[in-house]
Amino acid sequence: MNILVTGAAGFIGFHLIKKLLEKNCFIVGIDNINDYYDVDLKNDRIKVLVENSSTETFKFIKLDLANREAMSTLFSRYKFDVVINLGAQAGVRYSIENPHAYMDSNMVGFLNVLEGCRHSKVKHLLYASSSSVYGMNVKQPFSTEDRVDYPISLYAATKKSNELMAHTYSHLYNIPTTGLRFFTVYGPYGRPDMAYFSFTKKILSGQQIDVYNNGEMQRDFTYIDDIVEGIILLIDKIPAPQKSSITTAIAPYQIYNIGNNQPVTLRRFISAIEQACGKKAKENLLPMQPGDVPITYADIDELTTDVGFKPSISIEDGIAKFVEWYKQYYSV
Repeated sequence: MNILVTGAAGFIGFHLIKKLLEKNCFIVGIDNINDYYDVDLKNDRIKVLVENSSTETFKFIKLDLANREAMSTLFSRYKFDVVINLGAQAGVRYSIENPHAYMDSNMVGFLNVLEGCRHSKVKHLLYASSSSVYGMNVKQPFSTEDRVDYPISLYAATKKSNELMAHTYSHLYNIPTTGLRFFTVYGPYGRPDMAYFSFTKKILSGQQIDVYNNGEMQRDFTYIDDIVEGIILLIDKIPAPQKSSITTAIAPYQIYNIGNNQPVTLRRFISAIEQACGKKAKENLLPMQPGDVPITYADIDELTTDVGFKPSISIEDGIAKFVEWYKQYYSV
C-alpha cells in the first residue's frame, strides 16, 4: 500500500508516520517546513523518521501543498492508495495576524490534494479538520450532527471549508473522504505554540505564564497516541456512498470527532504540568482572547461504534510523558 502523509514534519504527521512504519506499506511524507514555529524541531522529527526507516518504507519530500504543478507531479509519480492530509497552517490566534497563510495552505493546498486524489483514483482520503469548527456552540458535547455554520476564527472557517470541499469531491467524483475533527492534541514532540509547551518551558525556567479566563476554560485534551490510534483504525474504514436526512446528494463521505471525551479545566491542566515539573507556576491572569472558546468537548460515540476507538491516556499521565520528553530534548 502506498500512503501519502502531508504535514510529515508536523506534530501529528510525525507520530502517525512513526506508527505506520510498523505496518507493511510505503509512505511518502511531504512538508514545506515553514517557519511558523521552530524549524529545528520539524527537521528533528524528519530525522527521527529517516533513522527509523529505509528507502523501501519511507521517503520525505520538501514540498508546498499550494504548489499546484509539484503536487500534480507527486500524485502522478507515486499512485497513492491512501492520502492522509495533515498539512495545514495551524493556530487559531495566528490566523488573525496572517490570514493569507491560511488561504494558501488550507484552501489552495487542500484543493490540490483533492485534485490529486481525483485524477489518481485514490481509494481513501482522510483529512484533518478541527474542533474549532464548532465555534461557540452552546450544546455539549459537540456532535458531528450539530450545525457548524458560525466559525469565530479564519482557521475554523478554512477547516469547515475543507469539509465542504471534500463533500463536493466525494459527490462529484466518488472519492471516499473522511474528515477528522481533532480536539486539542498534545504530547512529546508537540507544537511550541501550544499552551502546554510554553507553560512547561516557563514553569521550568521560573517565568510567569499567561492564564486566560481565570483558568476556567475547558479543553478535551487528547494524547497523541490516542489520536494516532484513531487515524489508523479509520484507514480501512472506507465510507460507503450515502445520503443524509436533509439532502438527496449521495457521497462516500464521513466526519468524525477524535477527542478524549473528558474535558479538563485549564486549572487542572496547569496542576498536571506543575506536578510533572516539580515546580509551581507564576500566573498572570487575563481575560479570554478573541477567537477562543470556553469549552471543547467531543462526542465520540460514532467513532467508538464504527472502529472501537477508546482513548486511554489521562491528562496527568500524558503531561508527565510530555515533560519527560521536554527535559530530555532541551537538556533541562
